Formats: sequence, C-alpha cells, structure tokens
Amino acid sequence: MGRRRQSVTIKHVAADAGVSLQTVSRVINNEPNVRPAMKERVQASIDKLGYVPSIAAQRMSGSRSYIILALNDRDLTIADWKAREGRDWVDQMLLGGMETCAAHGYRMLIELVDTHNDHVERELGAAIAALQPDGVILTPPHSENSLITGLLADRGIPFARIGTTQPGPGFAITMGDTHNARLATDHLIELGHERIGFIAGPADFSLSDRRIHGWKAGMDDAELPTEGLCERGDFGFESGTHAAKKLLELDNPPTAIIASSDQMTLATLEVARKRGLDVPKDLSLVSFDNSPIVRFTQPPLTAVDQPIAATTSRAVELLIEARRKAPPEGVISVFGELVVRGSTARAPRA
Repeated sequence: MGRRRQSVTIKHVAADAGVSLQTVSRVINNEPNVRPAMKERVQASIDKLGYVPSIAAQRMSGSRSYIILALNDRDLTIADWKAREGRDWVDQMLLGGMETCAAHGYRMLIELVDTHNDHVERELGAAIAALQPDGVILTPPHSENSLITGLLADRGIPFARIGTTQPGPGFAITMGDTHNARLATDHLIELGHERIGFIAGPADFSLSDRRIHGWKAGMDDAELPTEGLCERGDFGFESGTHAAKKLLELDNPPTAIIASSDQMTLATLEVARKRGLDVPKDLSLVSFDNSPIVRFTQPPLTAVDQPIAATTSRAVELLIEARRKAPPEGVISVFGELVVRGSTARAPRA
C-alpha cells in the first residue's frame, strides 16, 4: 500500500532521493545552483511520493515565509459583511491575490486592522510577528496611513499601497480612477448628455478626488458645465440618497448621473423612481464597482468594472519580485473598463 499523501514529509523525499534536506528545499523553492540531474532526481521522488510542499518546508531555505499579507479596514469590512448588500471587494481581492500567490508557491492571508491610531501599531505589529510576511498589501485607507507605512518601512518589509498616488515608501498602485471616471463621462457625452452629475466618495479617500478630476476633465474638454453638479457621499446607500436628491432637485437637474459606488447608484435609482423618472429614458445612470447586484436591477446598471482582482494580482507579483529587483518607479496603474447595460441611453430631447 502506498504512503498516504498527508503523511509524506520533506524527510521522506530526501531519503528517497538520497540527498540532503537542504537540497530538497532548494529544488522546492526553484533556487539557482541546483544541477539539472539533481533537480530531476528530487522531482521524481516528489512525484512518486505525492509530496505537497508545506510552508514550513519552504522556510527551511532561508528567511522567506512564503506569505503575502493583505490588510483591510476592520470596521468597513465587517459592516459590509453584516449588511450582505452584495459588495465583493474582499472576494475580488482574494481571487486575484490567491491565484497569483498559488502560481508562485505562496499563500495569501487577510487581516482586518483597526484604523484608529491607538490600535493600529499594536495590531499590525502582532500580525507581523506571528506571520512574518514576505510582503504586505495595503488597501484604502490603510494605504495612506503614515503609521502603517512607516512601521512596514522601518521593518524592511516590501509593501504595496493600493488606491493612492501619494509619494512614500513601498510602491503605489491604483485602479486608474481618473481614467475610469473619464470613461464613464465620455460614454454619457457620446449619448448626447450635457448636464452630467457626479456623486463622489468621501474626501478622506484620495481616489474620490481622482474620480472627480476624470469627470471634470471630460466635461471641460466637451465644454460642458460642472458647477453645482458634484455632490459627495460615503459610498453607502443613505449618503447616495441624500446626494441624488440634491442633484435632482436642482432647477436644471442633470439628465445623467455617475455615482462612485454601486450602493450610491442604487440609491439614485430609487430616488429617481420616487420622483417619477424613468431610467434610462429620463435619467441615465453609471455606477462604479460592478459588483454582482448591478446585473439584477431593473434596468441592469452600466458600471465601471473596478479591476480589483487584476490590481491585487499585480501587487502580489511585484512583492514576490521585490527580493530580486525594485518595483517600477512612479505610480503603477491597472485600468478598469466600462460595462454598458440598460441604465444608459441617449439624452432626452429638450
């Protein structure tokens, strides 16, 4: 009877191949200076025994932990999970990160960290001590928290700052917020809309202002007005309701609105209907995020598809490469795309 897969260890592989534990470890980690014949010999034993390398075995080769740690905001994440409103930021982040980690023999873990200054250093320090990650991914608003970035820099841990263009340690990677907002704006302009409202996110997320810049650039290039057509929300439904009411109660209301999250767009859709407006006949809507729920509204929502998985995947690749080479200079951008559905149409005739 063959040895059960779960009982096979690196020691069994070394004994079967007649080599040292260090040699097996070097082969597992695809390290240089291993003769091809020796590599084939060890790999043959791995295949024969059905050995699956463990993180502990991989760590034998040196200082690497083969763990990439992603940090997300505790309060926001738990609130989203409890609300069960269809947001899939964490799902997409894990999709891109885990697939890329697995392809390189790494593991991706996620930790929820409190943003309050009196907690963050303690919590992050404990996570780093326990996991000893080879790299860290910071998501907004952590990516612009100097306490977090300073702590990681002091400890010499490579890290990615998602959703920011600010200078600082680590490397910055965005989802092309300015570009994406411009895509949405140009789409509506091509449909003949001249008064296009914009519901931005909160000012403490720098991506909110970048989206405003994309919207405004498109409007300015088309010589269309923006005065009084921008409101802010907090990405949530209630704030979207308040912002949509303000825009639609204008003396000369917009014929189209771009909202910076699916929840704020859903709120705008409800406000429009309560006012007797038909979407898209009277009012066109474009959303950000493209979470699953927008496909099941009536009508389905045109949305900017945020490249969350692709951005996280790129961040993981650069963190793994950081052992051998520095990341590209400047801000790295992974652009989204516009998915056109039934919530946008030609502007109503005056």
